[in-house]
Amino acid sequence: MAYDLYYWPMIPGRGEYPRLVLEAAGVAYRDVARLPESEGGGIAAMQAFIAGENGHLPPFAPPFLVDGDRVVSQAAEISILVGERHGLAPKGEAERLFARSIALTTADLVAEAHDVHHPLGVGLYYEDQIDAARERALGFRKERLPKFLGWYERILTGNPAGSGALVGDAISYADLGLFQTMAGLRYAFPRRMKTLAPGYPCIAKLVERVAAEPRVAAYLASDRRMTFNEDGIFRHYPELDAD
Repeated sequence: MAYDLYYWPMIPGRGEYPRLVLEAAGVAYRDVARLPESEGGGIAAMQAFIAGENGHLPPFAPPFLVDGDRVVSQAAEISILVGERHGLAPKGEAERLFARSIALTTADLVAEAHDVHHPLGVGLYYEDQIDAARERALGFRKERLPKFLGWYERILTGNPAGSGALVGDAISYADLGLFQTMAGLRYAFPRRMKTLAPGYPCIAKLVERVAAEPRVAAYLASDRRMTFNEDGIFRHYPELDAD
């Protein structure tokens, strides 16, 4: 039976993280909210699940994955589940646990990137918090981005397997998460990411490697891959970017 993935159909957002893992693993899934209502899809079907109309395990918000009577929410947890089930996770216990930590840290970075353009609250329009966003963006560009990227670079450099992956001897869901995050950061902060790029060669090589993986490459070239826009997590506002 195919997995059912639920996420907003108009943005890549956090849903793109488990979606990439599902695609890279080559497992069948339905992107439910993007399906027509005649096939049981649409936003209404997703909202009904959140409202508890499909059982006693309602998720707080998308993304969430349904596998029979199992409901798994949070992008990182879904990615971990799918990766560990379908050959996209390290085999040793210590490395498997570390891969989970990487995925959760990536989720922290994604949350910080979102809060750059919405530092005062998600209930406010961006236009209502531009001054605060400018201040948050300065700290994010100057301090937080180098701190996060430096951590990933050290992990890649120090991987004893010498595989070029974050953990273990092969690409895992942790690498896919960093790949998506780098794509989002390059969209949102193209000027800053260009100036930072020379300092993180291992990350650059990993991003290229992930993009070249056959299943990932096929997905990226398909209409299933959504483009970034100013309604999602990663938004490009020129006034928040700088060298």
